[in-house]
Amino acid sequence: MRPLFYLLLLFSLGSCYEVERNCSDFKTGTFTFEAVSGTEVFTTRIVRNDSIEVEYYQEKVDTAAIRWINDCEYVLRKLHPKNMAEEKAIHIKILTTRDNTYSFEFNEVGKPNKSRASAVKVSD
Repeated sequence: MRPLFYLLLLFSLGSCYEVERNCSDFKTGTFTFEAVSGTEVFTTRIVRNDSIEVEYYQEKVDTAAIRWINDCEYVLRKLHPKNMAEEKAIHIKILTTRDNTYSFEFNEVGKPNKSRASAVKVSD
C-alpha cells in the first residue's frame, strides 16, 4: 500500500509542473551566448529579427536567414557560406525560457546528435 501512495504522490506532483516557454519573447532582439572550447570561454553576440540573424564572433560576422517552424523552433541557413560545412542548415528548438534567458538544443538538419546551450537576451 505504501509504494502505491508514494507513486501517486510523485505522479500528482510531477504532473503539476509545467516548463515555462514564452518563446515569442525571444524571436527578436540582441542575445549573448557563451561556448567553452578547451579551457577558453568564447562569447558570441547575436542580433535577430524575424527573418535574419547576424552573429558576431571574435572578429567575424556571419549572417543567416531564419525560417520559423513555430514559436519555439526555427531553421538557420547561412547566407554566404565559405565552405560545405557552412552550407548545412541548423535546426534550433527553444526548450525553456525564464526571465531574459532561454535554453535550447541545436543540430544539423537531418542529423540525430543534438547539443544544448543557453542564451541571454540583452536588449530588444
